[in-house]
Amino acid sequence: MPISSSIKGIESVKTIHTVKKSTIPNNEGSDFLKLYMLDKERTRLVSEEAMIFTRLENIQNRLADIQKFYNEKSVLLNTNDSDRFGNANGKNQEFKSMSIDY
Repeated sequence: MPISSSIKGIESVKTIHTVKKSTIPNNEGSDFLKLYMLDKERTRLVSEEAMIFTRLENIQNRLADIQKFYNEKSVLLNTNDSDRFGNANGKNQEFKSMSIDY
């Protein structure tokens, strides 16, 4: 009795091992994965950039405060130097000493 080839059995079931083909083509899968990873990296870099700009703004404000304080004190020091070391006539004043009790 001949065996009919038209009857399908377990040997005709196609599996990943018998087909030897990837379920996702390499070019599509890697492009989607690459786009996803690049989007994640872009999001991370944008947030990092925002943090750096905030930090830079804080640093610039602090430097401006220091410069403002320095400018105010340098004006006071320049006016006090002429009083301490001599007046406009070129006459030197003598320093006064006083005792401090502890």
